[in-house]
Amino acid sequence: MLIARLIADPDTLGDNLALAMERIEEAGGEVAGAGMLDTNDDVLELELTEGDPALVRAILDELFPDADLLLTDQPVTVPHLFVSDMDSTMIGQECIDELADFAGLKARIAAITERAMQGELDFEAALRERVGLLADVPEATIAQCLDERIRPMDGARTLVATLKAHGCHTVLVTGGFHAFADPVAEQLGFARVVGNRLEVAEGRLTGSLDGPIVDGSVKLQVLQDEAARLGEGAISLATGDGANDIPMIAAATYGVAFRAKPRARDAANGRIDRGDLTAVLALLGIARERWVIA
Repeated sequence: MLIARLIADPDTLGDNLALAMERIEEAGGEVAGAGMLDTNDDVLELELTEGDPALVRAILDELFPDADLLLTDQPVTVPHLFVSDMDSTMIGQECIDELADFAGLKARIAAITERAMQGELDFEAALRERVGLLADVPEATIAQCLDERIRPMDGARTLVATLKAHGCHTVLVTGGFHAFADPVAEQLGFARVVGNRLEVAEGRLTGSLDGPIVDGSVKLQVLQDEAARLGEGAISLATGDGANDIPMIAAATYGVAFRAKPRARDAANGRIDRGDLTAVLALLGIARERWVIA
């Protein structure tokens, strides 16, 4: 069984749906049903009794390139665990880039960030290089940056609050820094935070990190450990946008790439390109009257 859920442009949905069903069946799939969800009337669900997931995904990508999508081989349900990246996912900024702007280094550091997010650079090496460039920045600049620059992504509060209200354990895991992630997590309602720590001495950043690096392997381990703690059969949801998020996105029951870089998007079985973070709730089939508007 395969289930595909889509939020697409209603003006082109009908014609493209007929073509998608035809193409899927030509590729050896069998569409058992198609219709809008009772709980969310803008979400189309296709149920397939047969079909190669890679081929189905390729067809849907081609015909609905801008749609929000979830493709899974099991019934869709509210997850027990939600693990999310922070920068450019739960918030609309890259914290290290914004912090660098106060030191006049944003363009230089942002270029390294982008290459790391694309998977072109080793994450740890790129992180240490960027942190090194921030040596001697006053620690107080972090609070100023948080206040002036860092804002939640649209729908982030509602996504976290709704999942928590439905019994989901929430974890914010970031290759960024606790100095940003802790207040962001408190603001959004995450139960746990995992991140890197900036070393500070005499009120200024030293240009080094304090403690081990949180990279893609650590993000995956957090997902696996939390799922194991919840018990056998725990359903997991992971969201992220960059190469560092690929391991946890690929391992989650529902791995959702949010406005993501191509490699992360390709690794996911879900994507949000069209809507805000509340589109995740719609794809999960949580009715809007059950959303916690936060």
